[in-house]
Amino acid sequence: MRKIFPLIKQFTDETNKFLLFLITAASIYGIIMVHSTTRWLLEDGQIFYRDAIVMMVAAILGIVMALVISAIDYEFVTKLWPIIGVVCIILMIITLIFGAAPEARPDSKCWLKFGSVYFQTSELVKIGFVITFSMHLELLKDKINDFKSLLLLGVHAVIPIGLVVLTGDMGSALVFVFITIAMLYFAGLHIGFFAAGGILALAASPLIWMFVFSEYQRTRFLALFRPDEFADEAYQQLKGLNALGSGGFFGQGIFKGTYTQNGIVPEQENDMIFTAIGEETGFFGCIITLALLFLICYEMIKIGKNTREFSTQMICYGMAAIIAAQVVINVGMVLMLLPVIGITLPFFSAGGSSTLCLYVGVGLVFSIYRFNRSREVVNFRLSRIASPFSEL
Repeated sequence: MRKIFPLIKQFTDETNKFLLFLITAASIYGIIMVHSTTRWLLEDGQIFYRDAIVMMVAAILGIVMALVISAIDYEFVTKLWPIIGVVCIILMIITLIFGAAPEARPDSKCWLKFGSVYFQTSELVKIGFVITFSMHLELLKDKINDFKSLLLLGVHAVIPIGLVVLTGDMGSALVFVFITIAMLYFAGLHIGFFAAGGILALAASPLIWMFVFSEYQRTRFLALFRPDEFADEAYQQLKGLNALGSGGFFGQGIFKGTYTQNGIVPEQENDMIFTAIGEETGFFGCIITLALLFLICYEMIKIGKNTREFSTQMICYGMAAIIAAQVVINVGMVLMLLPVIGITLPFFSAGGSSTLCLYVGVGLVFSIYRFNRSREVVNFRLSRIASPFSEL
């Protein structure tokens, strides 16, 4: 026992307790809101609906898993980046072939179904992409502004983005684009390339509209500007706005929201969870939610700034980019600034696979914090690692 207690103390001392507090607080807040949005579905004798139970189990397992991962040297993971990249591609190909789609969205085969359990593979691929793209940036960091290097990085990003688009998951594809742009920016890519990319995107937008977006996705965009004409497509967002606005400054109270407790807003426990937060905890609750998510991103960026390797810095920035992208897209969707594209609010929306995968990434950030803090400096060189995306 004398040997165990010092190990526990060392483990505790080396854990980023502020980040652990933030993710735990966000998860608890999220569980409460998911429970609130599903109470109207409870049958006699039930205390929690299935979505709330899954959220609780995923959060508990996720926190434990993140702490376990934090004890593993991150270099062990980063050295496996070529294998991680291949596994991610295989996962997406399997999803393309065997993926399941909800009845309302037969064009979106984003999940692998295991009995009654659904797993959204793109959630795990996001973490894998951050790892592989970070290592690729490490290889090319000294010549990132060379056109050839940028082309190779572009190919690296296009592969997962293209596979996700083929499954019909445009929301996740947009998150991948956001991650790529953020990581390239932090890696030092010249601003001129971003300007050129923006111009190309605008020029290609008519082609994307006609040949990439499905009819369902196009009507979702049109509903933003002509909600009366596309009443069915705009219904979810309009009801969500009503719920959000009805909360005032302090809200109607937990378990007391008129819209939330009567299931008026479709998918309120998932993509529209922010509307329940606004209705039942008000503007104050919304600010607390956004502050928690902002602080999580800020702490990850701060950890990245204090790392020794460029690649691990990029991993921390990439994880922060995942959370930031999903927050911007989700809240923009709720405020009817963006179309409904099926992106969850991190740590708050119901969904076991998305929550667990997010905690995998958090665990890696914990590991980076721990081993950069406690170990002697070790030079980790990537010069002998070959990559299909790098110059040999």
